Parts: sequence; C-alpha cells; structure tokens
Amino acid sequence: MAKLISIVTPCFNESENIEELYRRIVGVMEKLPHYEYEHICIDNASTDDTVPKLRAIAAADPRVKVIINARNFGHIRSPYHALLQTKGDATVLLASDLQDPPEMIEEFIRKWEEGYKTVLAVKPESQESALMFFVRKAYYRLITRISEVPLVQNATGAGLFDRAVIDILRQLQDPYPYFRGLLCEIGFPIATVPFNQPRRTRGITKNNFYTLYDIAMLGITNHSKLPLRLMTMAGFGVSLLSLFTALVYLVAKLIFWDSFQVGVAPLLIGIFFFGAVQTFFIGLLGEYIGSIHTKVRNMPLVIERERINFQPASAAKPSYLSVPAAGEETGMA
Repeated sequence: MAKLISIVTPCFNESENIEELYRRIVGVMEKLPHYEYEHICIDNASTDDTVPKLRAIAAADPRVKVIINARNFGHIRSPYHALLQTKGDATVLLASDLQDPPEMIEEFIRKWEEGYKTVLAVKPESQESALMFFVRKAYYRLITRISEVPLVQNATGAGLFDRAVIDILRQLQDPYPYFRGLLCEIGFPIATVPFNQPRRTRGITKNNFYTLYDIAMLGITNHSKLPLRLMTMAGFGVSLLSLFTALVYLVAKLIFWDSFQVGVAPLLIGIFFFGAVQTFFIGLLGEYIGSIHTKVRNMPLVIERERINFQPASAAKPSYLSVPAAGEETGMA
C-alpha cells in the first residue's frame, strides 16, 4: 500500500500565490507516483479572495482539504493546529508565500527515506534585505547559545516530520509552541536541507516587528532559563558594586572632608542607570509570566468555522485542541 504524505500550507491573504502554490505541489507529487498525498490548507480568516480560490481548488481536487478559522489565531497557533490534523505517514510544512519552494519536498522525502524522522529547511543564504538576514542570524546564534537543547540555526520552520513526531506533538498539548524548539527537544536526529530563500514576488509579508518579537521571545522563554539566572547574578553584582562605590565615597569624604564634593551628576546617572536595569529585568520577567499565563489558560489552538473535503466529524481521528464547528463540515469533491 502506498504511503501517504500530508502537505500543510498555512494561508492568510495569499490570493496571489495560492493557485501557483497548488500547481507546483501537484507538479512535484506527480514525480513521486509511489506516494499518495493530501494537501491541507488552513486559512487564518483571510480578508481577500483566498478562501473562494481555495474552495474552487478543493472542488476540483479532493486531495485538497481546507480548514477555515473562525478568526485570525496568529502565525504560531494556526499552522501547528493544521499539523495535528494530518494523517499521513509523514507531514510536510510549507509557507504559502512560495518563499519555501515546493520543489524541496522531493529532497525532504529523500532524507526521510534515509531514516530521518525530522527534516528541516535551513537558509544559509537569503534574498531578503541584508539587515533583516543579519538580525535573524544573530538571533539564531543567541538562542542556540542559551538554549537548554541544541537548536538548528537558520531553520525556517519548513520541513518534513514523520508520523511518530506528529504523534508526540499531539501528546505535548502545548497551546503556544515554539515549533522549531519542540522538534529539537523531541531528540530525534534532524536532517537539514539548505536552500537560498527567494524574495517574495507577490503579495506582502505578514511579518512585522510584533510578530518577529513574539517568535523571538517565545524561543527564549520556552527553551532557556539563562535570562532569569542572569537577573539574579546581575542583581548580586550590582549590589556589590553599589556597596563598593559607597565605601569609596565614604573614605574619600573622611579623608578630604572640606574639598570632596559628591555633586548631583553621579546621583542622577546612578538613579537612571539602576532604574533602566530594573525596568529591563521586570520586562523580561513579565515575558516569562506571560508565557506561563498563556499555557495555564489552555485555550484551543484555533476554533474552526468550516472544513472542506475532510471525512465526517464522527469518524475523524481525534486530536488535541481540535474543535469542529457543528453543522459546518462539508465534503466537496
């Protein structure tokens, strides 16, 4: 019996790319006739005509399955939810903006056939802006150094994951995961597929400062306690420095009682410096508390408004945080 490959492509306002993405995936899978496949598109409440195009594609091709979210649940939760809905022997995750070329699927499957349960796309080179690429590489180096487990540098999140990996992810029940970190924590050997990431040619990027900051802080708070320990050590070090400075000023004043003047400038500089350090540490501590708050709320990854081309809800394979909308399951073929 032919093995099944599940291909997941998260979508949000990708009307200009979704049809080409579908055609290129079909072209790749036609070169792999010994595999069957399903293509799951999860739409994060697009405001353009992405959903009508997905409906048309699904109506013509039953291998295409569509999940339409009730609202925009963010760039972390929506793709992860779609991964948990797959039923393939292996699952491929690709961005729908074509910056993860679908042609990499062949290389992913080749590595999987060699025995790797996790295959990740990495971009040692990119056609994005030089400044942004530098910032990303610097972050990857930082998170690799402070993480409690070795992370794969320059991984985009695209890749292939064996059914065993997906089953473990279902058991973890993480409502807001740092996906690349989770894959490394699982511990299976990871194969990498390097590629030169192309520049986006159509549409606009959905990443902004907030989304990039969110991912960056998620990676730190989920996979490292080092910042918390640095706070403790820094507080101890600053207290010793303050004590030493106070003793120096006391001795100087006792020796040069009439001529030694402290002045206002050192006091102001000290107040602003220690205030800035405290604010920074409180903010970092707040990130950890926010991460804990997100997890203890245990909210669903997404709420689905509609499914297309999936099997009936009563026969569907249950998975964590899957909330089918009653009466909205459709079976277009």
